[in-house]
Amino acid sequence: MPNLQPYADPTYFFYLLVALAPLAIGLYFGKRFVWYEILVSLAFIFFIFDTGHYVNQGIAILVYSIWQFCLVSFYSAYRKTKNANWVFYLMVALSILPITMVRFGAIGVFKPEFTLLGFLGISYLTFRSTGMIIETRDGAIKEFQPIMFLRFMLFMPTLSSGPIDRYTRFAGDAGSVPERTDYIDMLSYAVKSYFLGFVYKFILSYYFGQIVYPFFQSLAMGDNHHGFSWWLIGVAYSYGMYLFFDFAGYSRFAIATSYVMGIKSPINFNQPYRAHNIKDFWNRWHMSLSFWFRDFVFMRFSFMVMRKKWIKSRTTVSNVGYLVNMMVMGLWHGLTWYYIVYALLHGTGMIVNDAWLRFKKKHRDQIPHNKFTELFAIFLTFNFVMLTFLVFCGFLDKFWFHH
Repeated sequence: MPNLQPYADPTYFFYLLVALAPLAIGLYFGKRFVWYEILVSLAFIFFIFDTGHYVNQGIAILVYSIWQFCLVSFYSAYRKTKNANWVFYLMVALSILPITMVRFGAIGVFKPEFTLLGFLGISYLTFRSTGMIIETRDGAIKEFQPIMFLRFMLFMPTLSSGPIDRYTRFAGDAGSVPERTDYIDMLSYAVKSYFLGFVYKFILSYYFGQIVYPFFQSLAMGDNHHGFSWWLIGVAYSYGMYLFFDFAGYSRFAIATSYVMGIKSPINFNQPYRAHNIKDFWNRWHMSLSFWFRDFVFMRFSFMVMRKKWIKSRTTVSNVGYLVNMMVMGLWHGLTWYYIVYALLHGTGMIVNDAWLRFKKKHRDQIPHNKFTELFAIFLTFNFVMLTFLVFCGFLDKFWFHH
């Protein structure tokens, strides 16, 4: 039997488009074949985990799905009559427990066996299930629908690396059929996204990731002058370009496949390297992730601090919120010093950006705003992001400590 890693090679796309053809025909004629959609998703998930070491991951995703099903269904039933804070926090803690054990297990805090709980896509499934618990607490989700829950959690196109959808938005699409003209537009967008994803992932990502990035790595490793090499600049910029084209290419494939299935998964990248400041960057880069953290971490933390009056100054609340938000995001990537430093750099960047905007507002008559200043802002943001990618990529860990 074939082992099909998501969007990895032409074979995957051949099987994918053949499998999706009946579903697309049905949607074109106003019919959504729900059970066929479920079977296709399950079949492709099975072929991800059907051989070698992937089998353990397949078992892990099955156990994980049952665990999250029990948590969300229990909390949904509980929330209809009660709303104790401690129950909500317990459900959130239990929802993120598997990925927490995986992250800590990977660095030896727990027994190494806990890493066996990990599987391709556990992070993104955790966002989905935890988001459902939070939306249930808020009242956005009124009823727990078992089949819709499984369709949402195990939605094949976005399983391994997003984009991160919200249940209420997904259920709206999955519970209806687009008009024929709308679906034709969706197919047109899907074709465009497939072609753009191909250029991004198989040409540009390959060029920067397999040729340019290793080239600068080798030069830097051979030129270590007391912990610094000018070749590190090339490492930073080549990695930044590779990361964008690889991830944006994957996201294009995932969104295109979603659109063929009649689901408008959210876009993930919107020209992030044209951002005017660091906050604008995070409104353009991995948008489904940054918006998830904004809504469920930053906003809730800030609201809680202000409601309990722990900090009186709104500016200070925002500044602390930026650091907390970015630290949680950094720890989500992994428990390593370079993810933590990267998070602190971007959190500090947001604080400095807000301070500059306040200063600029007070002195608007003295500070020019024109095409040149806008281009300078883009240039400054781009270079800040690229240089922080030197930290994020982890190469400095090897360069400084394992040279």
